[in-house]
Amino acid sequence: MANLKEIRNRITSVNSTMQITSAMKMVSAAKLKRAQDAVTQLLPYANKLQEIQINLSASLDSSEGVYSQEREAKNVMFVAVTSNRGLCGGFNNNINKRITALAKEYTNAKVHFLAIGKKAQEFSKKNFVDTNMPEIPTDLEKLYTDLNFKSVSEVAELIMELYREEKVDKVVLVYNHFVNAANQTVMTEQFLPIESIEAEENATSNADYIFVPSKEKIIEDIVPKSLKIQLYKAVLDSHAGEHGARMTAMHKATDNAGDMLFDLKLTYNKARQASITNEILEIVGGAEALKN
Repeated sequence: MANLKEIRNRITSVNSTMQITSAMKMVSAAKLKRAQDAVTQLLPYANKLQEIQINLSASLDSSEGVYSQEREAKNVMFVAVTSNRGLCGGFNNNINKRITALAKEYTNAKVHFLAIGKKAQEFSKKNFVDTNMPEIPTDLEKLYTDLNFKSVSEVAELIMELYREEKVDKVVLVYNHFVNAANQTVMTEQFLPIESIEAEENATSNADYIFVPSKEKIIEDIVPKSLKIQLYKAVLDSHAGEHGARMTAMHKATDNAGDMLFDLKLTYNKARQASITNEILEIVGGAEALKN
């Protein structure tokens, strides 16, 4: 059994760790509320804009929209959205696993990687270092310093430019969708080219619009904006999921530290009681020896 000093040191260490994890849990809870509000406010606008885009694009041929042209996927880009920091359970690792699985499906294509978040960037350096194009930035973890639509839209513009110039033929977005604080679902969405399946499914919602100045001009304005909003929504969704995952992870860590603290205190009391008992036995033994 460990001596009393060692057990006291462990109790102090675990108690300090529990205070840190408890504080991190409260910080993440506060940040989660703000991040969740940002997603909630954006969602109605994003959904309505996407609905309008689908309804308008459904009446155009695929050749008429530069962002809806299907090409042979010789160059595939994965846009991975992760966090800058860890201590959030399997939040980031789940994205990396999904990317690894998806990359195996494109054995005949050259895979490129655009990382939003430090953890995705670290994963990219280990697994996709030789396939990244010079145009792809490697410092997108800075987006979280001041997360706003303007900074994310610049990334979306870069992706659209690469697609227009046919440097990439397909763009897949991978991020964590915030369900609740304890549950984040990995989402895989085709960012480019714009899929037409949804247009067929929503054909019943098509209406007889009057276009001013023209349908093509309106689509030319709406599609890029819709793509920027789609990426911004994914980043905000992931950001909320990160704080939810960290809050849950720190809550579990605090509970585990509490259980460990209880066991250590029990061990300490047992060791202390055993020490006292030994001292009493030594005193009694010494007294008996003096009598004899």
